[in-house]
Amino acid sequence: MVVLSVPAEVTVILLDIEGTTTPIAFVKDILFPYIEENVKEYLQTHWEEEECQQDVSLLRKQAEEDAHLDGAVPIPAASGNGVDDLQQMIQAVVDNVCWQMSLDRKTTALKQLQGHMWRAAFTAGRMKAEFFADVVPAVRKWREAGMKVYIYSSGSVEAQKLLFGHSTEGDILELVDGHFDTKIGRKVESESYRKIADSIGCSTNNILFLTDVTGEASAAEEADVHVAVVVRPGNAGLTDDEKTYYSLITSFSELYLPSST
Repeated sequence: MVVLSVPAEVTVILLDIEGTTTPIAFVKDILFPYIEENVKEYLQTHWEEEECQQDVSLLRKQAEEDAHLDGAVPIPAASGNGVDDLQQMIQAVVDNVCWQMSLDRKTTALKQLQGHMWRAAFTAGRMKAEFFADVVPAVRKWREAGMKVYIYSSGSVEAQKLLFGHSTEGDILELVDGHFDTKIGRKVESESYRKIADSIGCSTNNILFLTDVTGEASAAEEADVHVAVVVRPGNAGLTDDEKTYYSLITSFSELYLPSST
């Protein structure tokens, strides 16, 4: 087994979710298709609720910003109170959401609606989050060793909490000290990692970031964060250069914590 020694100054482990703690297949084959298959029904059921209206107005604002993009789907404002008018508007929101998802957009408007839909699904017991088998035992061990564990994902903080709160391992939210999403900044920008360190109250070189995306690893490294790239089934392949350059692990159990003396 490969063993990667965690540098002695590391006190915080920062985890990506998709492809790192959770199989990409769960996200690609279960979470995202659920949105596309159920968004229309969800909007029809929740349309009158304030939260849903806020989601729609955020999506409408995003659609206005996207107007210049190829294939962009506008969302009309309500003109009358007719049923046809409402159905047309709902259909426009559905089309907009599917268009954004087809481009793998990470807009706050899209993430917010997805988060609310997943919340409804998780709390109703319609789905449970899947984690790789090595994740929970490793996180427990790190915490026992005095490490702090934080999550940094492009999924909203709310969506992250849903995954950890409704997993095949039960509710494991208590294992996480805090959550960050793209509100703090994009994962491929080094400034985001400096802001995370500030927010935690540590220095960037006290953090070890585990991710499957080398673009994120490189941004974190630029901010003086320690990095290991996680190689999991279903993740994008790495180039030979990336394989030689980065520390690679295939399981969290390969991280060796120097015993705190």
